Amino acid sequence: MNPLNSPLEVGVRALVLLSETFPRRLDVAQLVYLDHAMLHSGDLTDGPSSLHPKLPVGPGELGMRRRLIEQGLVVLMRAGLADMIATDDGFLYGATEEAASFLNVLEAPYVGLLTKRASWLVSTYMHEETDVRDGMKQITQRWFDRLTADTPHPAEGDVL
Repeated sequence: MNPLNSPLEVGVRALVLLSETFPRRLDVAQLVYLDHAMLHSGDLTDGPSSLHPKLPVGPGELGMRRRLIEQGLVVLMRAGLADMIATDDGFLYGATEEAASFLNVLEAPYVGLLTKRASWLVSTYMHEETDVRDGMKQITQRWFDRLTADTPHPAEGDVL
């Protein structure tokens, strides 16, 4: 079993986010954006240092993250730590009453670091409506800017 990005690890990360936003519910797209921002908080304005290193795949990581978040949510729901409701806008996930107690029992320093970053994210970026599409565009634009800054551009008249 690969412990990195396993359904259990991603589930714990999602649970930290759901607990910080409790009683508010989030959809998968919001969880994907917030999970990325929580791990790469150093890329955000005035954010705490990132927990994970920058990866060369950049936004490609976001595509994989959705599947991982969905798998993590299944683990949480089976354990009774999260639930799902269907609305006219789709499925929304929330932490159950037991979630905070479960997280308080975990002693791993990593969980404490996740909680601090999730708390910062919620207080800094979570308003009535988090525009997930705008957040994703900002992430991909920063990646594209870094990529093109390191790539020489052809001079006018050069054949590509």
